[in-house]
Amino acid sequence: MLDTTDPKVETLLDVNNIEVIYNHVILVLKGVSLSVPKGGITALLGGNGAGKTTTLKAVSNLLHSERGEVTKGTIEYRGQRVQDMDPETLVKMGVVQVMEGRHCFEHLTVEENLLTGAYTRTDGAAAIAAELEKVYHYFPRLKERRKSQAGYTSGGEQQMCAIGRALMSNPETILLDEPSMGLAPQLVEQIFEIVKSVNENEGVSFLLAEQNTNVALRFAHTGYILESGRVVMEGTAAELRENPDVREFYLGLSDEGRKSYRDVRSYRRRKRWLS
Repeated sequence: MLDTTDPKVETLLDVNNIEVIYNHVILVLKGVSLSVPKGGITALLGGNGAGKTTTLKAVSNLLHSERGEVTKGTIEYRGQRVQDMDPETLVKMGVVQVMEGRHCFEHLTVEENLLTGAYTRTDGAAAIAAELEKVYHYFPRLKERRKSQAGYTSGGEQQMCAIGRALMSNPETILLDEPSMGLAPQLVEQIFEIVKSVNENEGVSFLLAEQNTNVALRFAHTGYILESGRVVMEGTAAELRENPDVREFYLGLSDEGRKSYRDVRSYRRRKRWLS
C-alpha cells in the first residue's frame, strides 16, 4: 500500500486553488486544490453536479470545447504549468483522460478502438503491438471481442475498451471519470480490480471521479470530497472510511448501523464540515 504521508513520495499533479467558469458567467469550481502522488490512486468523490468531471476536464484541458475556462489558480504536472497546453501535448506528457460514458468509436472494432489510443506514440510498431498484448492481458474479454464492432459490445466491454485505449498511449497518469456508471456491481468490482492491478504492476497513477464512494474508498489510497464545487474533506481512504460524516452521508452507515437516504436526507443542514 502506498504511504501518501511519506515525504519521499513524488507529487505528479498539483491543482492549486482553481476556479472554473462556464460561459463567462457560471462559477462551477471555487478554490479547488488537490494533489496526485506518483503511483497512487486518488479518488474524487461527491454527488452528481459536485464538480468532479469539471475538475478532470480542467486538468486535461478539455474545458474549452464546452466554453469553460480556468480563471484562477494553477495546475502543474511534474512542476510544469500545464493549464494552457493543448490536450495532445498533455497526452504526450503522459496524462490521458477516460471520459464519462465511455465514448468508444462505435463503427470501429474493439481492436481498432484500442489502436487509436497509440496515435501519439513514436516508439514503433513493435512497442505498440507489445502494449496491445499487455492490454489484452488485463482485459481478456477484449481479446475475445477484438474483431467485434464496438457499438455492439456491452457497457462493461465498452468501459474496458475505453480504459484499454488510454493504456495504449503508455500513460503515467490516467484521469478516470465515473468508471462504475451504468454497470452491474459485479462488473464494477472487476473494473476496479483491473485498475488496482494496472496501478500496482505498471505504476500508473489514477485520479478517478466516482459517485460510488463505497467502492472507490476500498481501492483508492487518498480521497477528496467535493460539494457544490468546493473540496469539503480530504484524507487517506482509511481516514475517510472511518469518518462519521462520510459513513453517514455517503456510505449510508452510522453507529446505529446502515441508514437509508430518507433517514439522512437532512444532511445538508447537518454537515459538520460546512458549519
